[in-house]
Amino acid sequence: MALTTIEPFRPEHLTQVGTGLNRPECVLAARDGSLYTGDWTLGIARIAPDGTTGPAVEAELVAQGFRPNGIALTPDGDFLFANMGRAGGVWRVGRQGDARPFATELAGHPISRTNFVLMDGDRAWITISSLSRQHEHFTAQEDTGQILLVKNGEVTVAADGLNWTNEVRISPDGRHLFVNETFACRTTRYDLAADGTLSNPVRLNYPGDTYPDGMAFDAEGALWIICVISNRLIRVAPDLSWTVLFEDVDRSELDRVASAHAAGRLTWNDISQSRGSRVSNLASVAFGGPDLKTLYLGGLGVSAVQVLQSPVAGVPMEHWR
Repeated sequence: MALTTIEPFRPEHLTQVGTGLNRPECVLAARDGSLYTGDWTLGIARIAPDGTTGPAVEAELVAQGFRPNGIALTPDGDFLFANMGRAGGVWRVGRQGDARPFATELAGHPISRTNFVLMDGDRAWITISSLSRQHEHFTAQEDTGQILLVKNGEVTVAADGLNWTNEVRISPDGRHLFVNETFACRTTRYDLAADGTLSNPVRLNYPGDTYPDGMAFDAEGALWIICVISNRLIRVAPDLSWTVLFEDVDRSELDRVASAHAAGRLTWNDISQSRGSRVSNLASVAFGGPDLKTLYLGGLGVSAVQVLQSPVAGVPMEHWR
């Protein structure tokens, strides 16, 4: 099937929803029109259909030392959240009540700080960006990232040796698992077996100023990927060809960051100071709205969720089903 040709978006096309968010990462769009994000003030934030913003859960997650990053919704309406706080692991929390462990140990050892969690039927996928976060620089050589699989209550390593492992998605046909390796500037596609085994990695390498972070599938089987630092949105076809659909960046600043990265001296300070004309460090993309044609973009340097209108619908995520 030929993909719909999409005209690139421009920064002036952006609108916003929600207010006062702190690092709104991993946007989830729910069927009822609500949006949810990880938030380092509210813990997990809810943006109601009328734009009202507040905590989605009563537990004071941030005050307890949690730093929710990636989030997922369970079939019964609880949240799973990847914890970038000191305790690491992935935790489960309801709208009321305290957080409780979901996946906090691997082979008897504590799971370190996690980045992302994805529900997949009766199993879940977790990413760890780097097993060693005692670092100063973000480099293409930090290959200690992992993908974990949780199945029947057991946590196993599905893939390792990855670089700054970020979001994962499963293709609509269930045949592949995709993962973004942010500071290797690549997306990796695995064959996915019925038992969760990953094999035959195929790597899609981008230019050295492209840092893939969040992603979502559309109804045509194309993968939309948002890139931190460059605020670049790309669309990857099933044959792994790709096009840029949006970008908001100061070119001289991006060149400076890319040069620092190539030299192995890119720091968080470099990343956090990068700015576009309207947004900073977009890191998450989700399809929502009644027709799944509204694009929601979250990020590390914005205080509201950014909104675009897509001519192509998204694939509903697990919690829509």
